[in-house]
Amino acid sequence: MARRDRERPDRETLPGIADIRIVADEATTRIVLDVLRANFTITSPRPYSGGRSYLQLDTGNTAPDPDGEA
Repeated sequence: MARRDRERPDRETLPGIADIRIVADEATTRIVLDVLRANFTITSPRPYSGGRSYLQLDTGNTAPDPDGEA
């Protein structure tokens, strides 16, 4: 019997923040993190089983200016 999908609320996101999941071996994950750190502000990855790591990447605040200034 198939499992019924549970209802989930929509995820909220912040402008300019990306939630990232990396699925790779340790060496590959390290290389990807080095590249991301060289170009963005990132959080420390949270490692999980199965070679998964989760982190957030900050590209800067991309929200519209409430005062209308660029």
